[in-house]
Amino acid sequence: MSNMKLCNLSSGSNGNCTYIEASKTSVLVDIGISGKRAIEALAEINISPFDINAIFITHEHLDHIKGAGIFSRKFNTPIYATRKTWDIILEKNLIGKVSSDNIKIVERSNPVFMNELTIKAFEISHDAVDPVGYIFNNGEKKIGYLTDCGAVDKGIKNELSNCDGIVLEFNHDPNMLQIGRYPYYLKRRIASDIGHLSNDDAANLLAHLYHKKLKWAVLAHISNENNIPELAYLSAKNILESNNINIKLYIAQQKKLSPILIA
Repeated sequence: MSNMKLCNLSSGSNGNCTYIEASKTSVLVDIGISGKRAIEALAEINISPFDINAIFITHEHLDHIKGAGIFSRKFNTPIYATRKTWDIILEKNLIGKVSSDNIKIVERSNPVFMNELTIKAFEISHDAVDPVGYIFNNGEKKIGYLTDCGAVDKGIKNELSNCDGIVLEFNHDPNMLQIGRYPYYLKRRIASDIGHLSNDDAANLLAHLYHKKLKWAVLAHISNENNIPELAYLSAKNILESNNINIKLYIAQQKKLSPILIA
Protein backbone atom coordinates (compact mmCIF):
# COMPACT_ATOMS: atom_id res chain seq x y z
CA MET A 1 0.00 0.00 0.00
CA SER A 2 1.30 3.44 -0.96
CA ASN A 3 1.17 5.99 1.84
CA MET A 4 1.34 9.79 1.74
CA LYS A 5 3.17 12.02 4.23
CA LEU A 6 2.38 15.51 5.46
CA CYS A 7 4.31 17.93 7.65
CA ASN A 8 3.08 21.40 8.50
CA LEU A 9 6.15 23.66 8.45
CA SER A 10 4.42 26.85 9.64
CA SER A 11 0.85 27.96 10.20
CA GLY A 12 -0.81 31.21 11.25
CA SER A 13 -1.21 34.83 10.27
CA ASN A 14 2.58 35.28 10.04
CA GLY A 15 3.05 32.65 7.38
CA ASN A 16 1.82 29.28 6.13
CA CYS A 17 3.67 26.40 4.51
CA THR A 18 2.96 22.65 4.35
CA TYR A 19 4.98 19.76 2.91
CA ILE A 20 3.23 16.81 1.24
CA GLU A 21 4.92 13.71 -0.16
CA ALA A 22 3.72 10.74 -2.20
CA SER A 23 6.66 8.36 -2.79
CA LYS A 24 8.28 9.99 -5.87
CA THR A 25 6.62 13.41 -5.60
CA SER A 26 7.09 16.20 -3.05
CA VAL A 27 5.16 19.48 -3.06
CA LEU A 28 4.63 22.52 -0.87
CA VAL A 29 1.28 24.18 -0.25
CA ASP A 30 2.00 27.92 0.02
CA ILE A 31 5.25 29.52 1.13
CA GLY A 32 4.13 32.42 3.30
CA ILE A 33 7.35 32.32 5.31
CA SER A 34 10.75 33.51 4.13
CA GLY A 35 12.59 31.36 1.61
CA LYS A 36 15.37 30.92 4.17
CA ARG A 37 12.96 29.64 6.78
CA ALA A 38 11.31 27.27 4.33
CA ILE A 39 14.72 25.78 3.48
CA GLU A 40 15.59 25.42 7.18
CA ALA A 41 12.24 23.77 7.94
CA LEU A 42 12.68 21.27 5.11
CA ALA A 43 16.18 20.47 6.41
CA GLU A 44 14.61 19.57 9.77
CA ILE A 45 12.75 16.72 8.04
CA ASN A 46 15.75 15.82 5.83
CA ILE A 47 14.22 17.13 2.60
CA SER A 48 16.34 18.90 -0.01
CA PRO A 49 14.61 21.96 -1.51
CA PHE A 50 15.82 20.71 -4.90
CA ASP A 51 13.49 17.72 -4.46
CA ILE A 52 10.34 19.87 -4.26
CA ASN A 53 8.47 19.25 -7.52
CA ALA A 54 6.07 22.19 -7.22
CA ILE A 55 4.53 24.87 -5.01
CA PHE A 56 0.72 25.11 -4.92
CA ILE A 57 -0.66 28.51 -3.93
CA THR A 58 -4.07 28.82 -2.27
CA HIS A 59 -4.41 32.60 -2.77
CA GLU A 60 -2.39 35.81 -3.08
CA HIS A 61 -2.29 37.06 0.51
CA LEU A 62 1.26 37.63 1.73
CA ASP A 63 1.11 35.07 4.54
CA HIS A 64 0.73 32.44 1.79
CA ILE A 65 3.16 33.63 -0.91
CA LYS A 66 5.92 35.64 0.79
CA GLY A 67 8.76 33.17 0.10
CA ALA A 68 7.44 31.51 -3.06
CA GLY A 69 9.30 33.71 -5.54
CA ILE A 70 12.65 33.41 -3.77
CA PHE A 71 12.27 29.64 -3.47
CA SER A 72 11.29 29.27 -7.13
CA ARG A 73 14.23 31.38 -8.34
CA LYS A 74 16.74 29.53 -6.18
CA PHE A 75 15.61 25.98 -6.96
CA ASN A 76 13.84 26.41 -10.32
CA THR A 77 10.55 25.26 -8.77
CA PRO A 78 7.24 25.56 -10.68
CA ILE A 79 4.52 27.55 -8.92
CA TYR A 80 0.88 26.59 -9.50
CA ALA A 81 -1.93 29.07 -8.90
CA THR A 82 -5.20 29.95 -10.61
CA ARG A 83 -5.03 32.35 -13.54
CA LYS A 84 -6.69 35.18 -11.61
CA THR A 85 -4.33 34.65 -8.67
CA TRP A 86 -1.31 34.75 -10.99
CA ASP A 87 -2.68 37.90 -12.67
CA ILE A 88 -2.75 39.81 -9.39
CA ILE A 89 0.60 38.39 -8.18
CA LEU A 90 2.28 39.54 -11.39
CA GLU A 91 0.40 42.83 -11.69
CA LYS A 92 1.35 43.89 -8.16
CA ASN A 93 4.81 42.25 -8.29
CA LEU A 94 4.06 40.42 -5.03
CA ILE A 95 6.83 37.79 -5.24
CA GLY A 96 9.35 39.34 -7.66
CA LYS A 97 10.31 37.94 -11.03
CA VAL A 98 9.44 34.32 -11.76
CA SER A 99 10.67 32.41 -14.81
CA SER A 100 7.84 32.05 -17.33
CA ASP A 101 8.56 28.29 -17.35
CA ASN A 102 7.66 28.17 -13.67
CA ILE A 103 4.38 30.08 -13.93
CA LYS A 104 1.84 27.26 -13.98
CA ILE A 105 -1.93 27.63 -14.10
CA VAL A 106 -4.13 25.36 -12.01
CA GLU A 107 -7.78 25.09 -13.03
CA ARG A 108 -10.50 23.79 -10.75
CA SER A 109 -11.94 21.65 -13.54
CA ASN A 110 -8.57 20.20 -14.54
CA PRO A 111 -6.45 18.27 -11.98
CA VAL A 112 -2.66 18.37 -12.13
CA PHE A 113 -0.91 15.01 -12.48
CA MET A 114 2.63 14.55 -11.10
CA ASN A 115 3.86 10.98 -11.26
CA GLU A 116 1.46 9.09 -8.95
CA LEU A 117 0.07 12.24 -7.31
CA THR A 118 -3.10 14.01 -8.47
CA ILE A 119 -3.66 17.56 -7.23
CA LYS A 120 -7.11 19.08 -7.54
CA ALA A 121 -8.04 22.68 -6.67
CA PHE A 122 -11.54 23.51 -5.47
CA GLU A 123 -13.39 26.78 -4.94
CA ILE A 124 -13.60 28.26 -1.44
CA SER A 125 -14.97 31.44 0.14
CA HIS A 126 -12.43 34.09 1.19
CA ASP A 127 -11.71 37.76 0.44
CA ALA A 128 -9.05 36.98 -2.15
CA VAL A 129 -9.32 37.19 -5.93
CA ASP A 130 -9.74 33.44 -6.57
CA PRO A 131 -9.01 31.37 -3.45
CA VAL A 132 -8.84 27.57 -3.54
CA GLY A 133 -8.44 24.56 -1.31
CA TYR A 134 -6.62 21.44 -2.52
CA ILE A 135 -7.08 17.69 -2.63
CA PHE A 136 -3.98 15.47 -2.89
CA ASN A 137 -4.59 11.91 -4.01
CA ASN A 138 -2.17 9.10 -4.87
CA GLY A 139 -4.84 6.65 -6.00
CA GLU A 140 -5.00 4.97 -2.60
CA LYS A 141 -4.88 7.82 -0.09
CA LYS A 142 -6.44 11.28 -0.03
CA ILE A 143 -5.43 14.40 1.91
CA GLY A 144 -7.62 17.51 2.03
CA TYR A 145 -6.36 21.06 2.61
CA LEU A 146 -8.73 23.89 3.59
CA THR A 147 -7.65 27.14 5.23
CA ASP A 148 -8.71 30.79 4.79
CA CYS A 149 -12.36 30.04 4.21
CA GLY A 150 -15.29 31.92 5.72
CA ALA A 151 -18.16 29.58 4.91
CA VAL A 152 -18.50 25.92 3.98
CA ASP A 153 -21.00 24.85 1.34
CA LYS A 154 -22.06 21.52 -0.09
CA GLY A 155 -19.37 21.70 -2.78
CA ILE A 156 -16.57 22.01 -0.22
CA LYS A 157 -18.02 19.15 1.85
CA ASN A 158 -18.14 16.97 -1.26
CA GLU A 159 -14.53 17.76 -2.16
CA LEU A 160 -13.33 16.93 1.35
CA SER A 161 -15.30 13.70 1.70
CA ASN A 162 -13.43 10.42 2.18
CA CYS A 163 -10.10 11.95 3.21
CA ASP A 164 -7.51 9.88 5.08
CA GLY A 165 -6.07 13.06 6.61
CA ILE A 166 -7.09 16.71 6.57
CA VAL A 167 -5.60 20.15 7.23
CA LEU A 168 -8.43 22.40 8.40
CA GLU A 169 -8.59 26.01 9.52
CA PHE A 170 -9.52 26.62 13.18
CA ASN A 171 -8.96 30.37 13.01
CA HIS A 172 -10.82 32.08 15.83
CA ASP A 173 -13.03 31.82 18.85
CA PRO A 174 -16.04 34.12 18.23
CA ASN A 175 -16.07 35.46 21.81
CA MET A 176 -12.36 36.27 21.77
CA LEU A 177 -12.81 37.95 18.40
CA GLN A 178 -15.68 40.15 19.66
CA ILE A 179 -13.90 41.35 22.81
CA GLY A 180 -10.46 41.55 21.18
CA ARG A 181 -8.57 44.66 20.14
CA TYR A 182 -9.15 44.40 16.38
CA PRO A 183 -11.08 47.30 14.81
CA TYR A 184 -14.74 46.65 14.07
CA TYR A 185 -14.33 46.39 10.28
CA LEU A 186 -11.67 43.70 10.72
CA LYS A 187 -13.78 41.75 13.19
CA ARG A 188 -16.65 41.83 10.70
CA ARG A 189 -14.39 40.64 7.90
CA ILE A 190 -12.99 37.71 9.91
CA ALA A 191 -16.45 36.56 11.03
CA SER A 192 -18.00 36.99 7.57
CA ASP A 193 -18.61 34.39 4.87
CA ILE A 194 -15.42 35.57 3.12
CA GLY A 195 -13.33 35.55 6.29
CA HIS A 196 -12.15 32.64 8.40
CA LEU A 197 -13.66 29.55 10.03
CA SER A 198 -14.30 29.63 13.78
CA ASN A 199 -13.36 26.74 16.03
CA ASP A 200 -16.90 25.40 16.24
CA ASP A 201 -17.56 25.81 12.50
CA ALA A 202 -14.42 23.82 11.73
CA ALA A 203 -15.14 21.20 14.39
CA ASN A 204 -18.68 20.68 13.08
CA LEU A 205 -17.30 20.32 9.55
CA LEU A 206 -14.80 17.75 10.82
CA ALA A 207 -17.60 15.80 12.50
CA HIS A 208 -19.59 15.90 9.26
CA LEU A 209 -16.59 14.65 7.25
CA TYR A 210 -15.72 11.82 9.59
CA HIS A 211 -15.56 8.28 8.25
CA LYS A 212 -13.66 5.20 9.39
CA LYS A 213 -10.54 5.86 7.32
CA LEU A 214 -10.02 9.46 8.50
CA LYS A 215 -6.95 9.07 10.71
CA TRP A 216 -6.03 12.61 11.69
CA ALA A 217 -6.75 16.32 11.37
CA VAL A 218 -4.34 19.24 11.59
CA LEU A 219 -5.90 22.30 13.26
CA ALA A 220 -4.37 25.12 11.20
CA HIS A 221 -4.20 28.90 10.80
CA ILE A 222 -4.96 29.51 14.49
CA SER A 223 -5.11 33.25 15.19
CA ASN A 224 -2.58 34.72 17.64
CA GLU A 225 -5.05 37.43 18.62
CA ASN A 226 -8.44 35.74 18.57
CA ASN A 227 -7.77 32.16 19.58
CA ILE A 228 -5.72 29.90 21.82
CA PRO A 229 -4.42 26.54 20.56
CA GLU A 230 -5.87 24.76 23.60
CA LEU A 231 -9.27 26.31 22.89
CA ALA A 232 -9.22 25.17 19.26
CA TYR A 233 -8.24 21.68 20.41
CA LEU A 234 -10.98 21.57 23.07
CA SER A 235 -13.64 22.76 20.61
CA ALA A 236 -12.68 20.01 18.19
CA LYS A 237 -12.42 17.34 20.89
CA ASN A 238 -15.75 18.24 22.53
CA ILE A 239 -17.74 18.32 19.30
CA LEU A 240 -16.12 15.13 18.00
CA GLU A 241 -16.66 13.30 21.32
CA SER A 242 -20.31 14.37 21.41
CA ASN A 243 -20.60 12.60 18.04
CA ASN A 244 -18.68 9.54 19.35
CA ILE A 245 -15.76 10.32 17.04
CA ASN A 246 -12.15 9.67 18.02
CA ILE A 247 -9.38 10.78 15.65
CA LYS A 248 -5.87 12.16 16.21
CA LEU A 249 -5.80 15.97 16.40
CA TYR A 250 -2.62 18.00 15.83
CA ILE A 251 -2.12 21.72 16.43
CA ALA A 252 -0.26 23.47 13.60
CA GLN A 253 2.10 26.09 15.00
CA GLN A 254 3.76 29.21 13.65
CA LYS A 255 7.34 28.43 14.66
CA LYS A 256 7.38 24.68 15.18
CA LEU A 257 6.95 21.83 12.73
CA SER A 258 4.15 19.31 13.14
CA PRO A 259 5.02 15.62 13.37
CA ILE A 260 5.33 13.87 10.02
CA LEU A 261 1.83 12.47 9.57
CA ILE A 262 1.13 9.38 7.51
CA ALA A 263 -2.08 8.97 5.50
